[in-house]
Amino acid sequence: MKFLFCIVLMAAGEFFAHAQESSPEDQQRETIQYGTETEISALIQVLKNENSVYLDEDLALLMQTTENAAIMTGIWAFFGDREKSGLEERALQTIDSYQDTANEIVIAAIEYLGKMKNPDAVEPLKNLLDTGDRAFMNVSFRALGKVSAAAPDETALYLMDYYTNRNPGDENRRDLISAIGETGSSESISFLSDIATNNEERPLLRTAALEALSKLGDSSGLDAVLSAVNASDPTVRASAIAALGPFSGDRVDSIILEGFRDSFYRTRIAAATAAGERQLESAIPYLKYRAERDEVPAVKDESIRALAAINNAESNEIIGSLFEARRNPERVRVIAAEMLLKNNPDFYTQKIVDELDEAKRARLTSLYNGLRRVLGQAVTPELEALARRFITTGPADERSIGLDMVVNNHFTSLESELQLLTQDKNASLARKALRTLEQLGISPAKPESDSETLASPEENPE
Repeated sequence: MKFLFCIVLMAAGEFFAHAQESSPEDQQRETIQYGTETEISALIQVLKNENSVYLDEDLALLMQTTENAAIMTGIWAFFGDREKSGLEERALQTIDSYQDTANEIVIAAIEYLGKMKNPDAVEPLKNLLDTGDRAFMNVSFRALGKVSAAAPDETALYLMDYYTNRNPGDENRRDLISAIGETGSSESISFLSDIATNNEERPLLRTAALEALSKLGDSSGLDAVLSAVNASDPTVRASAIAALGPFSGDRVDSIILEGFRDSFYRTRIAAATAAGERQLESAIPYLKYRAERDEVPAVKDESIRALAAINNAESNEIIGSLFEARRNPERVRVIAAEMLLKNNPDFYTQKIVDELDEAKRARLTSLYNGLRRVLGQAVTPELEALARRFITTGPADERSIGLDMVVNNHFTSLESELQLLTQDKNASLARKALRTLEQLGISPAKPESDSETLASPEENPE
């Protein structure tokens, strides 16, 4: 009887061991190997949400063999959004064989190469544009501007010639102008200035030219920007003010300040953006007024960000007052908290944590969630206690934020709490805890297998 029980016990142990052979990571790898396009797309979304990279090699291998449009576009987008290399060769092959490939696949390949700023894509993109196939023009223009760093002048001249002599179509001209600005070539300043100052030109193209001149930041383009400041079209005015950020001089400063008086809200946003980019201290009282009183929330938001960009004692004191005043809208307080954590986290963290707890007590859900989010992104040793609290007692989304705090701040002192979280029933949290340990350079503890927890034959009655 005892012998029979031992055999049964051994069989049970083998069963449990086999059941645990397929870990969540193994199951995900099996999905990549054998899953449908729907299953793989869902997995990629999970990896995005979890900011996971440990399956990149598996996805790259799949990319070498699959012809499925949904899978290919999904993987290129997943890699491109993170500027993760490794898929360039397949993307270049796809462009070369565009006639035999679905348009959506070709477009995804072009977008990936653009995000990677891959210089090898310059000639293939030109060849594709030379075919005149309008299905790929927009995306090819945008990508060509981004990949042109090795030959900016040559690429800019090619794009300007295309615009002037090759009839790209009105629907493509804005992207073409933006691409010219992306090249960074000073050869394009005269061309862009002519468009920006042409009162007969469509506002859409004038704003694109102004944005391109701002990207170049070359002083020889300043006159064109200044001439557009008083344009009759409000979108052109707003773009001209926004474009002043990279330029210098008293006249530029004066025009930015005047932009705060414009009744068109986008011009006030542009003035705030330019003031922040230039760290224009004379704009502080204007920004304070807009942050406190502007009727448009987006103007308030950008004014607070501009004050943070100026980042001196006066501007930070204003932001602190905006955060501490509980009568202010929750949106204002959250953005103010985000800026304070960016500029002076050691001083403001505890104050923001105290307001987080008060928001929870008062059931101010949106304020609580907003403060929790910005605290999760902060870098300061003052967050260690909150990180411990989140990963040990919070709900699933809060524990995830706590893990972000641990990684951002390298809180190795929380190793025991992290090891425990790797065994959580929530598989997503457990995986994230494992990755957090790896990012901290800590080896995860080996979990006890079910078979090891079974009593030995000698400890059981017959």
